[in-house]
Amino acid sequence: MSEVKRRALVTGVTGQDGPYLCELLLAEGYEVHGLVMPGEVVPREVPAAVRLREGLLTDSASLQAALAAAQPQEIYNLAAATSVAASFDDPVAVADVTGLGVLRVLEAVRASGAPIRLLQASSSEIFGGAMTSPQDETTPLCPTSPYGVAKAFAHQTVQLYRRSHGIFAATVILYNHESPRRGPGFVTRKITTAAARISRGLEAELRLGNLDVVRDWGYAPDYVRAMHLALQQETADDYVVATGETHSLGELLDIAFASVGLDWHRHVVTDPGLLRPTEPVLLCGDATRARTRLGWAPTRDFAAIVREMVAADLDRLDQAAPPAASAPGTAAARHEPPG
Repeated sequence: MSEVKRRALVTGVTGQDGPYLCELLLAEGYEVHGLVMPGEVVPREVPAAVRLREGLLTDSASLQAALAAAQPQEIYNLAAATSVAASFDDPVAVADVTGLGVLRVLEAVRASGAPIRLLQASSSEIFGGAMTSPQDETTPLCPTSPYGVAKAFAHQTVQLYRRSHGIFAATVILYNHESPRRGPGFVTRKITTAAARISRGLEAELRLGNLDVVRDWGYAPDYVRAMHLALQQETADDYVVATGETHSLGELLDIAFASVGLDWHRHVVTDPGLLRPTEPVLLCGDATRARTRLGWAPTRDFAAIVREMVAADLDRLDQAAPPAASAPGTAAARHEPPG
């Protein structure tokens, strides 16, 4: 008799991390279901073997229906508003999806009565104004944006349901993590795309805000591996997932532009209009718990990640049809570090 496959439901399946997580779970022998919004365009990076279910984190009935259809043993909640900066423009929508959405997922799990294990993708933005660095799982929450506040609400709600309702609900507090699949609206991808386009003569200038921004940047495939490991433990817990090293946007520019033989100082313009209302102080994670309990460790260093992203952007340009002749343009980037 063949072994019954474990079933997993992944929300946020169309983002950067979702396809990587689906690939990992499929390789582990799971039957994988992905939650998508009605009418949402599914990128080609999402494996064809993923069974798509429609649902919204703002609609409890649709979440209950997705659980009933997928019958998962594990849920990975990656869905959230993605833009930290834009959260200042529409904080109510961000709170509804990123904060209350997690509460709706937990309630759907509780209502099902099934022994479902839940993984919540939390964010280093919950520590935005922390007075100590590096941060670990015991660092007091101090968000500095509506996005961070919503993530903090979700994080503490997961902890509450773990304590009060006995749900196996774990969190991974993800620090910034990148890959060639990073969305074009994020500053890291804007930089690597601009480096590629400027090197091809398609653009002349990149406009950025605060170049002194410092982050702890890791590799997305490494971070989804931590998500899976967190749900394989005997008890649920919270885990900081980070490299423990920080780098500035200036360093990122150095690596990205040098990889195409350019000096970024000749092409980057600082634009005060692209600054966030507030910036986190110094986000650097202490992943000791993840390293010791999960056996997790990062595999890709910062420079290698940036070079891989630039190489992927160059490949995309080379594979695309030649653009219509026009004057070199300008790329503008409002800082969107991922949570």
